[in-house]
Amino acid sequence: MAVKMIDGAFFLSDADSMEEEADFNWEEYLEETGATAAPHTAFKHVDISLQSSFQPGMKLEVANKSSPDTYWVATIVTTCGQLLLLRFSGYGDDRKADFWCDVMTAELHPVGWCSQNNKTLQPPEAIKEKYSDWTDFLIQDLTGSRTAPANLLEGPLRGKNTVDLIVEGSVIEVRDLTDPSLYWAARVAQNVGGRLRLRHVGLQDDAHDTWLFYLDVRLRPLGWAQENRLSLEPPAELRGLKSALEWQEALEAARSEAQKNPLPLEVFKDHADLTKHSFRTGMKLEMVSPSEPFYICPVSVTQVYNEHYFQVTVDDLTPEATPLSLVCHSESPGILPVQWCLKNGIGLERPRGYLSQDFDWADYLKQSGTETAPDACFPDAWQSQGFAKDMWLEAVNPVRPTEVCVAQITQVRGRLLWLRLEGLPKSVPECIVDVESMDIFPVGWCETNAYLLTPPLKPVCKYPRISLSHTLAPPQPVETIPLNLCEPIAMDTANGRYCCSRIYVNHRCFSGPYLNKGRIAELPQAVGPGKCTLVLKEVLSMLINAAYKPGRVLRELQDVEDQHWDCHEETLKAKYKGKTYRSSIRIVRLAEQIPDFCRKVCGKLQCCPNLFSPVQVTDQCPESCSMQTKTKYSECVCRCGYSTCKLSKPFGGEESLEAKPTRRRKKRKAIFVQKKRRSSAVDYTPAGSPQSIKVLYVDESLCPVALQVECSEAECQLVLERNPLEWSVEDVVTFITSTDCAALANIFQEQDIDGQALLLLTLPTVQECMELKLGPAIKLCHQIERVKVAFYAQYAN
Repeated sequence: MAVKMIDGAFFLSDADSMEEEADFNWEEYLEETGATAAPHTAFKHVDISLQSSFQPGMKLEVANKSSPDTYWVATIVTTCGQLLLLRFSGYGDDRKADFWCDVMTAELHPVGWCSQNNKTLQPPEAIKEKYSDWTDFLIQDLTGSRTAPANLLEGPLRGKNTVDLIVEGSVIEVRDLTDPSLYWAARVAQNVGGRLRLRHVGLQDDAHDTWLFYLDVRLRPLGWAQENRLSLEPPAELRGLKSALEWQEALEAARSEAQKNPLPLEVFKDHADLTKHSFRTGMKLEMVSPSEPFYICPVSVTQVYNEHYFQVTVDDLTPEATPLSLVCHSESPGILPVQWCLKNGIGLERPRGYLSQDFDWADYLKQSGTETAPDACFPDAWQSQGFAKDMWLEAVNPVRPTEVCVAQITQVRGRLLWLRLEGLPKSVPECIVDVESMDIFPVGWCETNAYLLTPPLKPVCKYPRISLSHTLAPPQPVETIPLNLCEPIAMDTANGRYCCSRIYVNHRCFSGPYLNKGRIAELPQAVGPGKCTLVLKEVLSMLINAAYKPGRVLRELQDVEDQHWDCHEETLKAKYKGKTYRSSIRIVRLAEQIPDFCRKVCGKLQCCPNLFSPVQVTDQCPESCSMQTKTKYSECVCRCGYSTCKLSKPFGGEESLEAKPTRRRKKRKAIFVQKKRRSSAVDYTPAGSPQSIKVLYVDESLCPVALQVECSEAECQLVLERNPLEWSVEDVVTFITSTDCAALANIFQEQDIDGQALLLLTLPTVQECMELKLGPAIKLCHQIERVKVAFYAQYAN
């Protein structure tokens, strides 16, 4: 919080509101506005980007567990992050012998590795007698199959998802916007979840950078243009920046650099194949303007290059017209048949130079002597992909492609969405995008990829400044406090009942197990005067920030309540280790209730009742709190999971606790969170041994003060009595019931989740299938991760 000093007293500055605006939280915003996020399944390009580089059906050679120095061919059944579920060839449809292994640690090789390295291929003992001629069986089994790429099984790219294979500095070829036979090389300057910032080879600054999603058909691997006998030249608008020799030297340098660290071809495995088009030169159609995607205009097919590509040019009837052309294919976003706007009630922009005020296609076609492109030329125009009016998402600002904004869908027409971009200083018309546009993303995409999201602009409300005084001046009488509050709440402040004088922070008083004595000493001696809710909110925020574990204190404050209080809900935040926790806290509105509120808060935090109070303690505290120590709060031993753990300092914790709102919230789909980086609780060394495992648990039923316990690897690593692949639904329910996620056990029962299904669960699937909020979903995934780690350690090898 930003605080500045004026005349010896400290005041909240406007920087605080700026920080609040920047700290945008999607879940909170959707909850407050009652809005709905667009389903993440509607964003096909994002779903593809999250897939593993390994695909079901791929073959590889795996070490035999029962026979040292021998190997056998296995097929990938499914993937779960860096874990692969494998089945040895010869088992057919029998899944009993399926086994999991970790790409990062298991001994996996591409098909053919054994013959190249003189290693023995030998089937497992359990099926050794199944076939008399295993060589003939392998020939049939491997015919037409695809082997797992060698560079994904070893080296720096080992185990990475497809989108993560594109590293900064990778070189790629980009097709020209106006000529499909023209390409030029570009370096990846930035990779944001698959959205690439590309810089043409030969340029040093970012003035001409281009943003494209890695699945865009304009992108090809280095060398593709030459292999297909296409030209490799810089774009026409950039050629004058350097001489032909300089461009060629830059290209050769990029090629030489790319050979050392080539971009894996797996990056392009999901690129869509183009279908043949049936457009002819001279045909008319409607299209979202390529230069200003805020309206739809008439365009003409001006050139057909081949069976895949054709050129459209925006109609312009003025004598000085400069052609605005774009290369298209049959499934290009934004191309529409003639009369589409009329049928959908959308205004069509008149061509420049068109004399009549009312545009009529029949007259226009007659005057120009042209024909319309038949409907068969266009893709299905009625697939909305699950998008609906008033849904929210994140979208690229077409005027400034580096910017991604909070956006609301204002209307859906066929394949087109109209988006209102929030947070822009200058209003921009609603932009039009195709439902399969790669410039729109699900809620939470920017946060997951650590990219700045432009939030909605918030109206500024000037609350009275709250004095954080270090002086000990006598309290100002309630009735004489000047009022300068927001107009919407002026009726509440018409009398002194809703205002308080000062709340004192008595530094010498006992701070309890949750609050850091040193941080308490740094707080101002008094807060106020001001409106009750504002003063108390400031005091509670200071206490949260002075805690060992702010999230724990936030949770405790949720339970401070009295049915006789006249309360107002305020959202408080706790930040800890890069995470932000929020919760609605009930704060009293009347000055007469403040003493009782302060004492109950202190009691909940197990500190002296006078630690913060309307009464100033100048000498010795009447509670004799100086005689108390933290010892009496730390003599308890708690049990967690399946083991006994020692108490650790400090008390409280974020990792195991999620602040729960006091009010019941409407059940809705969870916000989509993309898994950008592996969230496994274990980091593996090259040898495959787990390093440190830090797990935090709380068992409030066994410890009256609900202290946090912190476990070492030896104490808290889960030990399984039976292979989880053999667990029934009842076994899974029993396990979940034994954890701090017991309240979710019935979901596993209802959805018939057995051991194999449990091992496949990830954060996105847990949120989508179980409709959990982010906090509970993370807690649950943490318990599932414990099972995965234990499974790998005990059974996978």
